[in-house]
Amino acid sequence: QVQLVESGGGLVQTGGSLRLSCADSGRTFSTYAMGWFRQAPGKERKFVAAISYSDRNTDYEDSVKGRFTISRDNAKNTVYLQMNSLKPEDTAVYYCAAALSYSNSYRRRIDGYLYWGQGTQVTVSS
Repeated sequence: QVQLVESGGGLVQTGGSLRLSCADSGRTFSTYAMGWFRQAPGKERKFVAAISYSDRNTDYEDSVKGRFTISRDNAKNTVYLQMNSLKPEDTAVYYCAAALSYSNSYRRRIDGYLYWGQGTQVTVSS
């Protein structure tokens, strides 16, 4: 069973940084590809970044490339999202999710993920 718990959200000024963490209490974390999504108020949940189970492959939504970095530590059952140069438009609830595979077809899709965390709020003030 996968149980994901996000942490690290908060309020930050434009240009600031935050690091989100997502920890899994299960024993199979290293077998899952992991993703981060975000949902702004009144908008759909959207893909942010993904990482393969071995961390050899990563993928980013265009608006966060060069600013956000996804990484994982399988020994700690944790995936991270380092967010730098934050902008007000990055304000959202951020969710981590686990998928069975790092699929070209599904890794950017909500329905490509089996397990979800409860989300953590990130607010960037202007």
